[in-house]
Amino acid sequence: MTETHAIGTLSALELRDAIAAGTYTARKVTEHFLSVIQQQSALGAFMTVHAEAALARADELDAAYTSTGVVGPLHGLPIAFKDAVNVAGMVTTFGSKLFADTEPKTSDDPLPVNMNTAGVVVTGKTTIPEFALSCHSDNAISEPARNPRNPELTAGGSSGGAAAAVAAGMLPVAPGTDGGGSIRIPAAATGIIGLKPGRGTIPTDEQRDDVTNLTTTGPLARTVEDAGLLMDALVDPTQQQGRYVTAAREGKESAGNLSIGYTTAAPFQPDLDITLSQSAVQALTLAVTLLARDGLSIEEMDFSYLPDYHKNFQTVWTNGLTNMPLPEGAEENMEALAKDFLKQARSRTQEQYEDAVERLTDWARDTRRQFGQYDVVVTPVLAFRPPPVGTFSAMEGQQDYEYQCKFTPYTSMINVLGLPAISVPVKDDDEGMSWSIQAIGRVGTEDQLLRLAARLETLIAGQKPAT
Repeated sequence: MTETHAIGTLSALELRDAIAAGTYTARKVTEHFLSVIQQQSALGAFMTVHAEAALARADELDAAYTSTGVVGPLHGLPIAFKDAVNVAGMVTTFGSKLFADTEPKTSDDPLPVNMNTAGVVVTGKTTIPEFALSCHSDNAISEPARNPRNPELTAGGSSGGAAAAVAAGMLPVAPGTDGGGSIRIPAAATGIIGLKPGRGTIPTDEQRDDVTNLTTTGPLARTVEDAGLLMDALVDPTQQQGRYVTAAREGKESAGNLSIGYTTAAPFQPDLDITLSQSAVQALTLAVTLLARDGLSIEEMDFSYLPDYHKNFQTVWTNGLTNMPLPEGAEENMEALAKDFLKQARSRTQEQYEDAVERLTDWARDTRRQFGQYDVVVTPVLAFRPPPVGTFSAMEGQQDYEYQCKFTPYTSMINVLGLPAISVPVKDDDEGMSWSIQAIGRVGTEDQLLRLAARLETLIAGQKPAT
């Protein structure tokens, strides 16, 4: 086995430890991943690659290691940021024509500052849909992010480029952001782990606790343990081993004593017709069966959602564009979905918006109460197979939005609730596509979700024939 090939077989945690032990240099590791990025460029995972800057950063880390022997928790690990995160020296396009030709940023957002403290090597910017609004990753200024399992299909979104990069071995792990499922959806589409932390858990996120604060930062990884490693660094970039990677390790042996409820009820019903594919149902059934056999208390839930989630969530979701620094006449250069969202937001009165927020707050309070009967609630993630690239963006705005809701009927509600949730791959279908379940926890139980996910990961591995 060549040294380069060996690097590609290691988990993020194993790779971090190998760099810390001096087995590999940060430069050697960075060269490997830059090579894979180039080889896999047809997947469209990256908006831009900054190879020279990445290698210079790797050399800097190697020099620091030689002189001090001190390493951060992610020392030498290459990552990339979604192209909605400001990174010094890189343009932030938001996946939009409006910002494609702007100047590179002169400073980092808080997230890159923390990740640099943890010792990462930034390789570039990953592909997103315009303004990160969609559950796919097509845009008008770059190649779309394609699914490594079937490049004809979308990798999901809006962290689709990041998920494709991790799934295809272009990155060991990647931070994503999730405002309505944007970590969990592409994780499920590409067959990897995606953790959306609860509102306010990540210090670099906005800490305001209400239903209009939807977006959180979280890890995308190929293993639960790697997700725990990145989660620890997101919470505290100075800790070498924290509660989350520890929970993932402990979960391999036991998920603990949990009560679990599962459901296929979706809050968009009856406004939208939500139809689950056979594979989505089979994945949920398999996960429930394995966890029950493992001794966990698990039962189908009996509850109902308050009405009008569909209408009220769309009001809150579309209002976000009014906070963007858009130039005058921006809608003329926006894609159909963003243009429609902006039109909707501008047509509403402040009173209509505030009424939707109030009703969504009541909805969240009632749903949290019902979910709170269990330690964990389990649902599907995707209702059906990821559609072909270009499917969503070929539609008119409202049709596009409603089809996205039908595709991902269980994710946005968790952002409204402010709860943590993790997407865990459970089974592959006959065509090689992955199917996942979503486990939803109570406030502050990200470690519990990682422990459960690690146990499920172990149980699933036990179902597969030895190779």
